[in-house]
Amino acid sequence: MSRLGAFGARLYRGEVGYDFVGKRKIWYGISILITITAIVGLAVRGLNMGIEFKGGAVFTIQHTTTSVAKAQTDTEAAAPGHEVVVQKLGSDGLRIQVSDLNPQNSAAVTTELSKDLNVPESKIAADLVGPSWGESVANKAWTGLGIFLVLVVIYLAIAFEWRMAVAALVALIHDLTITVGVYALVGFEVTPGTVIGLLTILGYSLYDTVVVFDSLKEQSKGITKQSRWTFSEVANRSINGTLVRSINTTVVALLPVAGLLFIGGGLLGAGTLNDISLALFVGLAAGAYSSIFIATPLVADLKESEPQMKALKKRVFAKRAAAAAKGESIEQTDYGTDDDAPADGDPAGATPAAAGSVNGPRSRNRNNGRPSGRRR
Repeated sequence: MSRLGAFGARLYRGEVGYDFVGKRKIWYGISILITITAIVGLAVRGLNMGIEFKGGAVFTIQHTTTSVAKAQTDTEAAAPGHEVVVQKLGSDGLRIQVSDLNPQNSAAVTTELSKDLNVPESKIAADLVGPSWGESVANKAWTGLGIFLVLVVIYLAIAFEWRMAVAALVALIHDLTITVGVYALVGFEVTPGTVIGLLTILGYSLYDTVVVFDSLKEQSKGITKQSRWTFSEVANRSINGTLVRSINTTVVALLPVAGLLFIGGGLLGAGTLNDISLALFVGLAAGAYSSIFIATPLVADLKESEPQMKALKKRVFAKRAAAAAKGESIEQTDYGTDDDAPADGDPAGATPAAAGSVNGPRSRNRNNGRPSGRRR
């Protein structure tokens, strides 16, 4: 077994771990700070909407040695008063966008570019885009997003419970806000590819969250019938038990996206890859973060506001205080008495490895009635 696999097994058994839920106020603070930064960036700088949403013309030129700077200058001279964006396509191509350009002016700009860039007009591909098309795409995207969120909340409320549905919805909004804010701060162009990337990350963000929720659902069955662990400790155990899996899936998903963003868009100059790759990269990272640091701790907060969970927490702390008064450590105290044992088949009270906090109690009478195995 690899070191990572061995570490994951130890996390699952509760032998090691990190108190994610116990430090949830820190994660909440970090998320609020990042979210506020994203919102401020969006309000101040706004989004750099692509030609598909604003309308205009796109000129594609292949096999040219003209630099991006010269093409920018020449196009601005050929289409004064219009916003011009020039992108590199591969090693010898250019993509020139001119906003708010009608068909008549488009033909004149093509002629001017042919002269200034020393390229035959037949080698310049001009595509006109109307703003109504982009508006239609945006409206359909918003409609799809709204339907998706409603269906997700309904499904999670039925499959798990409404508190988990609320936590998952908060995590999704958190991921979307951060991703859109990064676009505003970086200034990358928003295209239909960006919309596709945003809708794609929603499913991946939910994937990690649902994995943790499923583990939490199983480990918290019958939790009120015992007095060993609080709900927060069981939730923390669920996060640690699925931590390595979340890390592995996130890293594997981020590697090809990072290749598109940094190598394809950065080194090779394929600027058209930036719109979708940035949304995927930021969204995947934010989704992995929110499933661990936002969604599950928020579920723990919502659950522990219930009277039953408050009573459970009080019982757990009372027993631990009584054990401490007797000079016994929590790990040495046997909480497996009949009065607080859960029903048969209840995973919440079976063993410390099945549920509870990372540093959950262990029975001091584990070997009673069994031979030690020593030779006499």
